[in-house]
Amino acid sequence: MMQYRVLNAEFQINIGYTFQLNLYMRVGINLHQKTLQHTKCPFLKTFNINMTSEQAITKYTKFCPYLHYKEMKSETKKCPIDHSQFYSNQFKGVIQQIKDEGRYREFKSLLRTNGEFPRAINKTPAGDQPITLWCSNDYLGMSQNPMVTQATKNAIDLTGIGAGGTRNIGGTSIYHVELERELADLHRKDSALVMNSGYVANMATLDTLGKVLKDVTFLSDAKNHASLIEGMRATKKDRIIFKHNDYQDLEQKLKQLDIQQNKVIVFESVYSMNGTVAPIQQFINLAKKYNALTLIDEVHAVGMYGERGAGVTEKLGLQKDIDIVTGTLGKAFGCSGGYVSANTEIVDSIRSTASNFIFSTSMSPIIAAACLESVKYLKTHPEIRERHQYVASLIKAKLKSKGIPALNSASHIVPVFIGDPLLCKEASEKLLNEYNIYIQPINYPTVPRGQEILRISPTPLHTEEMIDELVDSIECVFKSLNLKMESQYTAEQRAIFQ
Repeated sequence: MMQYRVLNAEFQINIGYTFQLNLYMRVGINLHQKTLQHTKCPFLKTFNINMTSEQAITKYTKFCPYLHYKEMKSETKKCPIDHSQFYSNQFKGVIQQIKDEGRYREFKSLLRTNGEFPRAINKTPAGDQPITLWCSNDYLGMSQNPMVTQATKNAIDLTGIGAGGTRNIGGTSIYHVELERELADLHRKDSALVMNSGYVANMATLDTLGKVLKDVTFLSDAKNHASLIEGMRATKKDRIIFKHNDYQDLEQKLKQLDIQQNKVIVFESVYSMNGTVAPIQQFINLAKKYNALTLIDEVHAVGMYGERGAGVTEKLGLQKDIDIVTGTLGKAFGCSGGYVSANTEIVDSIRSTASNFIFSTSMSPIIAAACLESVKYLKTHPEIRERHQYVASLIKAKLKSKGIPALNSASHIVPVFIGDPLLCKEASEKLLNEYNIYIQPINYPTVPRGQEILRISPTPLHTEEMIDELVDSIECVFKSLNLKMESQYTAEQRAIFQ
């Protein structure tokens, strides 16, 4: 015997009326609109979801005069909450808090005229303002190097603009392949992989380490960059933080882990805000002693240190002792993009498993061509690095002679300590508006609260005259805002300036 039951079926006709049908139907018939034309019910098959309500009523009455029919208008209840205002107020509240704390970020609209770096034009509502850039990460001015710009023009003429796809689907050009060979050679590694930024390179590398190394524990320097921190967090694996550049604290943490356990020590060579340099040799020694991999971020060192510009590891003769190197093409190399370099197995694993690499359109071939030329050029021009270090040392010495509190930095980065977000922002604005000097204030979350700085980034293209203008202007701003000079700090506080 066939089993039947009564179902209450509601479906929507195109002009907005609802028909409620009390039907005898076989159990399991789907009454959803999308399957209306495929039902086995002879009655429902006669309906068409594109019918007008009048056509549907006529057909309903003809075939089912004995069934109950009820016509009703659809009702839409109005939400008592103003939707747009409800969400908008939450975003406004966050922005207002950031402004109240003096850390709201305002972008300067700059025209960096080719061939005139570090001079630039600040585009303002009041008109064009000629300025000197003192905070650019174009550390060596390579973005305007004639060899690099010409390589870009040649690539445009040869191949056009876009990559045309992901690396796996038509997006690997001759420039990508040659660039990766050049980077692997730079770092004395088997292989390299180019990505769209240093941030992505760090995220992709850590993503793969988290997938491949079962139950891995990351040991992370306390001052690591956000890309490293977020990359480790995203793996959902254990992360142990050791004190900044403190290899003794790192060893205490390593002692607590099983020698057989997967471990990765994650750190930077040069820390971009305070300019400190990692004790790389000690970290390598600990990695070997406790069976850990080393991952070093040389983003703020590649191009600027070492005989060929491979970074601090090359300068110290430690390239072969580091397992994984990540770097950027958007700072000293003056272009855009990032990369990872390691042995073949590690790089191939990243290439094959890192989602943010696999599913991203690859770097434009014209950018890859520019990067290739820049890397090759800096390999053979150490005099640029020598000039860069000279300019950085000269600025530090002149600031110190004026009593201006510049943090002790073993690198090219020159951080001038302010220690207050509102004053830091005001000092920056005063330098720009009154002295045509652009130094971006660095506030939380880039640095901890209370450690706000003006971060000076010297380049080989800054002249002695520009340096004198900079130091004199900073001294005037310090006096006019009554900012603390180095001598006004306690002996303990002054330790960070020594």
